[in-house]
Amino acid sequence: MKKRAILLFLSVMASCNSKIDRSQAFVPESSGNLNHVTVVMPESDWNSSLGETIRTSMGSIYEGLPLDEPRYSMRYMNPIAFTGFARQNRNIIWFQKDSISRFQLAKNQFARPQILALVTGEDTDAQAFTFNENIELLMQTLGENERIEKLRRINKSLSTEKNLTDRFGIYLKYPSAYKTVKDTTNFVWIQKPIQKGHLNIIAYALPLNALNGVFNKRILNIRDSIGKIFVPGRLPGSFLITERAFRPYFYKVFLDGKQGYLTKGTWEVKNDFMAGPFVNYMISDTINKRIIVFEGFAFAPSVSKREYMFELNTILNTFKSKN
Repeated sequence: MKKRAILLFLSVMASCNSKIDRSQAFVPESSGNLNHVTVVMPESDWNSSLGETIRTSMGSIYEGLPLDEPRYSMRYMNPIAFTGFARQNRNIIWFQKDSISRFQLAKNQFARPQILALVTGEDTDAQAFTFNENIELLMQTLGENERIEKLRRINKSLSTEKNLTDRFGIYLKYPSAYKTVKDTTNFVWIQKPIQKGHLNIIAYALPLNALNGVFNKRILNIRDSIGKIFVPGRLPGSFLITERAFRPYFYKVFLDGKQGYLTKGTWEVKNDFMAGPFVNYMISDTINKRIIVFEGFAFAPSVSKREYMFELNTILNTFKSKN
């Protein structure tokens, strides 16, 4: 089933792309917020075990936040209402009854950018099975589509600052709303004000052997030592550290052809009442015999933080180095 779904996805994407190139002017702009999904099915199915399956899968937890938030926000829609402007939603999962069980993905079917997933089966059990068989492909496709759209929006007003390039020889694409607030010999801090706080990007370099030993402990200890030196809190003697009560997520990653570690977790300020989520990359730059570190963290008390961290994740994944 997964192989067939992938083949269908590639063929549909290819045909859709060719059509869009010829008639792009006739495809309306999609609507809806990032990381929102519209689910179209009969109301009785939405209130059944099939609907619960959809809500559980699509509402899986976004990693690294202090409080649980779903990866995607969902909106239910009855098929009767799924006409006209309603079909211009950014991400759509459409369930239909059919004697043949299948899973199909289409790009920019009714609007652009848009991902439409069609799930068919003779009953809710068959549809649930088909959906579960292809949930990994669906989540990957939606995630990449949202990342590309976020990057498109970022590119509308890119910052022209060159502190990261001049200091470390690296590039990150971030909006002009971010401004450098600290630039020292081995530390750059960039910040964007938001309604109830601020978003932050920091970067620094380490010796190539800095992570020798138990790498996860080293990562957290390094973060704490850098925070103590460069990221003070609001009160005297306060500074940024890693929240140890909640275990961070650690991953091995490749960015710009370089190996490194990705850490997601929660930060706090020692001797103060401030906290929030962070995402940290430590990438080995063997050519320059160093580890380059760049991190995003959000301070947004009493509000949802998913979209803020999605923005920071998108920015950090644009990492490029001169080499």
